[in-house]
Amino acid sequence: MQSQFNSETIMNCGSLGAPDQDIAFGFVRELAAELSDGKVELPGFPHIVMRVQRVLSDPAADLGRILRVVGSEPVLATQLVRMANSVALNPYGPRVADLRAAVARVGLDTVRSATIAFALRQLQAAPALRGLEAQLGDLWRRGVNVASLSFVIARRLTTAMADTALLAGLLQGVGKLYILTRASRHRSLFHDAAAYAAIERAWHLSIAAALLENWGMADEIIQAVQESENYERDARGPPALADALLAGALLAECDDTAALHERVAAAKPLQRLRLDEPACRTLLAESAQEIAALREALG
Repeated sequence: MQSQFNSETIMNCGSLGAPDQDIAFGFVRELAAELSDGKVELPGFPHIVMRVQRVLSDPAADLGRILRVVGSEPVLATQLVRMANSVALNPYGPRVADLRAAVARVGLDTVRSATIAFALRQLQAAPALRGLEAQLGDLWRRGVNVASLSFVIARRLTTAMADTALLAGLLQGVGKLYILTRASRHRSLFHDAAAYAAIERAWHLSIAAALLENWGMADEIIQAVQESENYERDARGPPALADALLAGALLAECDDTAALHERVAAAKPLQRLRLDEPACRTLLAESAQEIAALREALG
């Protein structure tokens, strides 16, 4: 799904001067062209992501081949073992000490999550993004928060697999990361926070969907990411992945009582989950330890 170029994205937000406004128009046209041409790839993203995705998507790949690919990156392998031993993913079982046991325990979507988490942390050290450490850190923390919340919501309230919700939560903000990496070449875009936020808001989900398609992610995850800010979504059937992700993304943005009350009241998918404001607070309180364990496991 491609956002349409709309001059109001720039004209009606912020106080950009004429030169900066020209840069902003040019930047949005670049985003439109990249989406149209299918040239949406995160610069500097480690190749291990595609290697892991390819082997996990190959029905002929056995455990030994998966282990060779994941084990080729020691930091990733260590991350996966840590996740397999986290309280959230392994509340009662014995600890595992090797990669084979970790992969066998957590499942393939958690392997994907560990890979994405590793890649996102690596990207934060990219030389081209120096000076943007604060923004990158904010995106990383938000992604971990959305992933953790989506995990507990999926496990408690939906038919979705919790490990798939964890992965979808990590990927929900990848379009924002793409926009940030592209904007790093036009630093004047950061002069007006409102204008930059408007560009991000208008484009990040379309860009995320294009990235995930290029990475070969499951259609279920792509659709959930595309719908993750559609508060009017009124689907039929039992609550599923898209509902868990939207709820996780919404709750991650609500850091005060007024914001929580306003957003919960307006979100139809939360009604499907029977999450009114008191239920949201109860969920957050009861899941606090599990959410903290997931955040720690993701690094």
